[in-house]
Amino acid sequence: MSGAVRRCAVGQVGATIAGGLNQAVNIETNQSEGSCVEGVERTAYLGCFGERTQHAMTTSDQAVETHGLRKLYGGKPAVDGIDLMIPKGSIFGLLGPNGAGKTTTVRMLATLARPDGGEARVLGHDLVREAAALRRRIALTGQFASVDEDLSGQENLVLIGRLLGFSRKGARARAEELLEAFGIADAANKQAKSYSGGMRRRLDIASSLVTTPELLFLDEPTTGLDPRSRNQVWDIIRRLTAAGTTVLLTTQYLEEADQLADRIAVIDHGRMIAEGTSTELKASVGAGALHVRLAEPGRREAAQTILEKALGVTVEFDSEPRRLNAMVPDDASAGHALAALADAGIAVSDFSLGQPSLDEVFFALTGHHTETETPVAAEAVSKEAAQ
Repeated sequence: MSGAVRRCAVGQVGATIAGGLNQAVNIETNQSEGSCVEGVERTAYLGCFGERTQHAMTTSDQAVETHGLRKLYGGKPAVDGIDLMIPKGSIFGLLGPNGAGKTTTVRMLATLARPDGGEARVLGHDLVREAAALRRRIALTGQFASVDEDLSGQENLVLIGRLLGFSRKGARARAEELLEAFGIADAANKQAKSYSGGMRRRLDIASSLVTTPELLFLDEPTTGLDPRSRNQVWDIIRRLTAAGTTVLLTTQYLEEADQLADRIAVIDHGRMIAEGTSTELKASVGAGALHVRLAEPGRREAAQTILEKALGVTVEFDSEPRRLNAMVPDDASAGHALAALADAGIAVSDFSLGQPSLDEVFFALTGHHTETETPVAAEAVSKEAAQ
């Protein structure tokens, strides 16, 4: 098994896979029976997503609540005063470029990194003082697949089940359920190293669900996957939330946040700069996005000057040499701008006016696109990966 596997004190079994990047749920168990102790009740939980551990209900309907959360690396803030409110049973997206502070935020909330400032409660537990109790109720799947590639898919899941206190029979039954549910049953006995990227990622997520968590952290779960595999992972995430699990998802893919998240927080340079539903974020930067395609690419700079004067906003060049893009305050201003181009003798081959994409929203809020990497938090991620 790759990475470190640590056995906790007698009566408690925990699994930490690949240096903590895949944090399985810790549950106090009677290992001979595979049942929970200390009055914690196991109940069957919605079919293939398995048994969910039932705990005393907290008074808050928030799964995550943070105020001024901070993390420093080398005296510089990687996360700088983030406030979050994530309702139970929802999908919440953290959207930002590489190095924005998303992974550092998740590592703190998953108790893998200690905050340097602020306050946080996760599932009603104080993040620092009650970290051990919290770990029994959460799971984390990191950016990189952390399964043991020399074991088969079934062996990986059975191993984790045994570490979590399942009997041999129970661990095998749970592994078979998950392999079937995640569409990799046909490859159950093949080594994980032979799996495609999408299959390996599904096995990685399945390993976090041997015992169904109340809160699942997914750190860029579809990075590097082809569109078909990405859609399969999206379907799994939707099913998890429908079954009652809260999901905190980090992503740099605008479409992913748009498709999955009930609410989205935009993070840049360790700060949260906007938060809301996808529709709210799009509405916050203007009435719509104007895309103009010129008949002659050589007139693009002149067209940019005219459009900026008519609209009173910044007009951006598109990667396609004939196109220009701008956020417009209202439909009437778009019509005025197009008329100004016509008056200047600049021909337009086509144009469109519609709701802005999340990429355009991100650019309007930050001044750069999500592909940009911010150095401080990128350094932080590198240091954490080495731990």
